[in-house]
Amino acid sequence: MGGGTQPRWGRRVSRPEVAVVGGGLAGLSAAIALVDAGASVALFEARPRLGGATWSFERNGLMFDNGQHVHLRCCSAYRRFLERLGTAHLAPLDRLELPVVAPGRGGGGPATAWIRRSRLPAPLHLLPSLLAYRHLPFPARLAALRALGALRRVHLRDPLLDAETFASFLARHGQRPRAVEALFDLVTLPTTNLHAGEVSLALAAKVFKTGLLEEADAADLGWARVPLSALHAQPAAALLERAGARVRRRAKVAALDWRPGERAVDGVVVDGERCRADAVILAVPHDAAARLLGPLVGARGADPAQLGASPILDVHLVYGRRVTHHRVAAGVDSPVQFVFDRSEAAGLPPGEGQCLAVSVSGAAREVGERPERLIERYRGALEELFPLARGAPLLDAVVSRERAATFAGVPGSARLRWPTTTPASNLFLAGAWTDTGWPATMEGAVRSGTAAAAAALAVLGRTRALPARAEGVVA
Repeated sequence: MGGGTQPRWGRRVSRPEVAVVGGGLAGLSAAIALVDAGASVALFEARPRLGGATWSFERNGLMFDNGQHVHLRCCSAYRRFLERLGTAHLAPLDRLELPVVAPGRGGGGPATAWIRRSRLPAPLHLLPSLLAYRHLPFPARLAALRALGALRRVHLRDPLLDAETFASFLARHGQRPRAVEALFDLVTLPTTNLHAGEVSLALAAKVFKTGLLEEADAADLGWARVPLSALHAQPAAALLERAGARVRRRAKVAALDWRPGERAVDGVVVDGERCRADAVILAVPHDAAARLLGPLVGARGADPAQLGASPILDVHLVYGRRVTHHRVAAGVDSPVQFVFDRSEAAGLPPGEGQCLAVSVSGAAREVGERPERLIERYRGALEELFPLARGAPLLDAVVSRERAATFAGVPGSARLRWPTTTPASNLFLAGAWTDTGWPATMEGAVRSGTAAAAAALAVLGRTRALPARAEGVVA
């Protein structure tokens, strides 16, 4: 990036130059919003690939994702991101109809209950399936409905929500550990990457209210039918390059180029080179952001590095025959949390077996185990849930891990999540860890990116060119 013009903040810059640091979903969405508004963009990514925590790899002729990423219909910013990339049709939404499978007891076969939406309006749309939810006794189902009613009355802006765990709230509203494990954690774990006993009530309440209790179709489920790299990174890179953006991989930003005597930056330092910019958007994980923010961390009094991390692991198993007819299923009383049929995305020819991905969120206790043990455990667990898997030939198996998949949204974490703007007038933040109001999801990442782009454009005097529906917390 060459020598950009030096704006007076708030005055219009003819064609502002913006540096975006980080090529995950937050950085990609920010960069795309910027080029759409006519800005000149340089994107710097330290790794050889784009996509952040959504990437793919090849093994024995098949494609695997580093982890199973899903979204809901309520993830409006993410859906618009896919539409801008031209890939929304590759991650279609299915009407909420989730089988929840438990191993058989006393020699019987597996037991399946369903969580599905009816034609009733919210929040009654879940009533029939919850009343019939066989993994809880009937009195516990009624108690769960009362707890959901209390959750619906929660005000998401109440700061006290971040002072306790979700499990504490549920216990106050009559929920026993069995209900938390067999029902509430089905939603809490995959969306917040923590158990109900760990996660802040603020984040859990956001998930349940927005995803399940306010709109009947909000929880319709979508996931990629192609490798994640083909859904995000490849089309985003092509779009940016067509728009004239400079996309530099293997380009680690070592420092910000601070303007002497001012709370402003002149650009970034990459491989010893000063790259000038009128504004900078940091779209990197919270620990990397803390290092680059330097003196601003002390000025604000909240160190984002203290957010910590929660891991996710996936166990991918390729069978020589079809072992389940479910495209997605959840497990209870089983190590399996969620399992997805990834045969199509993996490139497995029809009729030549089945590729399943078992997704394990909040995997702090398992992320360090040897792959052989994990494969053995989850292969056995799948045989308990899907009898057709017993004796099925296992053609391949691989474990993927994201040790720092998300920040740890425990009570007290809200104060560590920075807003889009910073004390530096032309430095902005993006990333799922920032104060989006969402947990660490693809939706939160995209919202943060579009919000950072909007804030940068406003400071550079490009308000007339702002994206029509920039979303996120800007100040």
